[in-house]
Amino acid sequence: MDRWELDRLRALQEELARRARYTPLGRAPKTVAGVDVAYDSGKARAYPAVVVLSWPGLEILEEKSLEVPVRFPYIPGYLSFREVPLLMKVFGRLVRQPELVFVDGQGRAHPRRCGLAVHLGVELGRPTLGCAKRPLLRDFDPPGEEVGSRSPIFLEGQVVGYAVRTKVGVKPVYVSPGYGLTAEEAVELVLEACRGYRLPEPLRRAHQLATRARDG
Repeated sequence: MDRWELDRLRALQEELARRARYTPLGRAPKTVAGVDVAYDSGKARAYPAVVVLSWPGLEILEEKSLEVPVRFPYIPGYLSFREVPLLMKVFGRLVRQPELVFVDGQGRAHPRRCGLAVHLGVELGRPTLGCAKRPLLRDFDPPGEEVGSRSPIFLEGQVVGYAVRTKVGVKPVYVSPGYGLTAEEAVELVLEACRGYRLPEPLRRAHQLATRARDG
């Protein structure tokens, strides 16, 4: 991809970041979703998946996955341009639309404040949070070893997310708001959704569904 195209994508990310809002959620959702995308070995086919669950019980209410061709290459820092169109196709097939979405990726904790959760939240117009397995930003200290320990992630002196310990003895996750909630609310929702694993249950379930769709 040439420099002109990357400049265009960067400008789009900056616009999406300006459109995102981070006002408090205000009330607990009644339904949430987890999203994930699996790929075949050649990266030519994608398997986006959405699992809708009750909150706070986390009982599965609906599952939906698709098999679609991959149209956009993988470019670090620009993952949302590859995955948001795929996920929007799945959301369009849901009978029950969730009130809040857990995203396997970054939210505001992104060099241009526009990770996958931000882009998806703006497109959906509903609250999203990002819960990533690896950080894109490095300005943070490791959290403590106890479950619930957190350490702020900074970008240009502003807190954009938190490194959060969700399980003793494993690496933290990197939580940041995508749209329609605060960073602190995102952390509390992730911790409440964990069931003894590193990742919150909506993302674990979405990963399992995407993997099943890929593996047939």
